[in-house]
This record gives sequence, C-alpha cells and structure tokens, in this order.
Amino acid sequence: MEENLNIPEHVAIILDGNGRWAKAKGMPRNYGHMQGAKAVEDILVDARDLGIKYLTVYAFSTENWSRPEAEVSALMTILRNYLKTSIKKSMKNNVRCRVIGDRTALSQDIQDAIAELEEATKGNTGLTFTIAINYGSRDEITRAVRKVADKVEKGELAAADITEKMIAENLDTNFLPDPDLLIRTCNEQRISNYLLWQCAYTEFYYTPVAWPDFNKQELVKAIESYSGRNRKFGGLKQDQV
Repeated sequence: MEENLNIPEHVAIILDGNGRWAKAKGMPRNYGHMQGAKAVEDILVDARDLGIKYLTVYAFSTENWSRPEAEVSALMTILRNYLKTSIKKSMKNNVRCRVIGDRTALSQDIQDAIAELEEATKGNTGLTFTIAINYGSRDEITRAVRKVADKVEKGELAAADITEKMIAENLDTNFLPDPDLLIRTCNEQRISNYLLWQCAYTEFYYTPVAWPDFNKQELVKAIESYSGRNRKFGGLKQDQV
C-alpha cells in the first residue's frame, strides 16, 4: 500500500491535543506533553522511512507564553531534555535539524543547545527536521519585512524593487520548500499563526486523533488523503485547475 502513495516532499504538523489527551486519562497536562515529545521522535523516523524529505513541527508558539507559568516551565524542561538527546539520534538517522522562530526570548542555555544541534547535524543528508520554537507566522513576516525595510532605509534597495521572492528569502524558512501537506491533530480546524505565508497552496488534513496517539498508521492516512486529491487534480493545486 505504501509504495503506491504519492509522498509529499514537505509535511508540516501542528501538534495539538497533548493536554486533552492527558486529561482524558486522568493525568496532568505535563504528562501529555512528555508523551507528545516521544510521539515526535517516533513520527520523525516514520516520516524518514516513508520518504518524506522535510518535516516541520509546531512545538511552541509565540502565544504559548500566555499559558500558566508552571506549564511553560515544564515545556521548557521537556525541550531542554529533547535537545540534549537529539544530536545522537539525529546523527544515527542522518537527520539535519533546524529551528525556526525568535530565539531571543529563550533562555541562553536553550539557545546554545539549539546552535549546537544545528551545527552538529548540518552535514547530514537525510530528512530535514525543523522545529518551530517561539514561532508565530505574523512575527516571522514582520521580522522579514523589517529586514527588507532596513535595506530601503539605507538606500540599498528601492521600495519598487521589493518582490515576493525577496520577502520569502528573509523568512525563517528560507532554506525550506513550502509545505505540500499540513496536518493538525485533535480535530481543531484552524492554522493558529503557523506558516501563513508558506501554506498559500498547501493541502490541509485534520484528524480527531490527539497528538500523543498519532503514529505511522495515522501519517499514512493523511498521505493517502493527499495522494487521492493530487491524483484527482493531476498533481495540480486546486486553484491551478
């Protein structure tokens, strides 16, 4: 079955439902986040095995700082632990790791761990795994526009010469192709300030499955949906038909 799938080059995922999953089991929200981190590790290997070249996950948004302090602290602890073990696993699996988002709000040890992970894996040639941390698409676009505006202000660029390509090159994701498929778990059907520019022509797939329960079988279901629609439209986006 898997060999007949039209595998998307780039899959983006909004990891939703950790807290609700934990609550349904009578466990604290932090337990859900820990299990969600394990699910990320598993799905990364599954994505690689299926032939996906780029996997991007929404780990912590700019809006997540408004959550209770104890929950934010627990999320940062999980992130620290994840970053510590990622280098060894990434090298074993030939995965290149990148992080997008505004790092300046993160503690220095987390910033250092991110830099170390990116540097250690930059030569890997397999799947590119991108983690969105303190990421918000409006913030990303604003920062990109500021970079371009700075060039205009310095006289290095005329406003009339600004192009879409120029804006894209100043986004955090300038090293990535746009997502072919975006998956959101736990039955939420909104984009939540995630990759707004990049998802202009992306196929969306929503599932009621909470993120900790999302596995290879569920990933294949999402790709089957993507494959079916692309066969229907002959590989074209709907608005190109």
